[in-house]
Amino acid sequence: MRLRLVCTLHGLPVAFSLTAAKAGERETLLDLLAVELGLISARPGQMPIGDRNCFGRTFEDQLAELDIRLLRPACKSEPERPGAPLFKPLREAIEWVNETFKGRLNLERHRGHTPGGVIARVMQHILALTAAIWHNDHTGQPLLRSLTAYDH
Repeated sequence: MRLRLVCTLHGLPVAFSLTAAKAGERETLLDLLAVELGLISARPGQMPIGDRNCFGRTFEDQLAELDIRLLRPACKSEPERPGAPLFKPLREAIEWVNETFKGRLNLERHRGHTPGGVIARVMQHILALTAAIWHNDHTGQPLLRSLTAYDH
């Protein structure tokens, strides 16, 4: 199974899907956007960050119909894309979220023995990260995505 996330730059999960390992990233993102209509309507003109797997004219046309422009690195066969200089520092935010889930929240060692157990454990990790970021925001912490205060 794979966890697909849509997060803010602070790492706050706003949508997610637990899919089969071979499920496509593009299709999963489009499905998440179809289910979570408020993600689009409440924030017009969004520019999500993706990776090299989020390519294709049809996929980008589908996003454009939703008024979404994707920021991603160019594939080897295409010219540099608009916003390319911004991608590297923003990509660090993505890597932080991945590291938080994999390392600090032990998502790769979830110890779920059944599909239901895996889902419950993944949901616990998402809730823990969401609660920490929410708490940091509401208590005026300088870094919303810092979990240092919770590493006891």
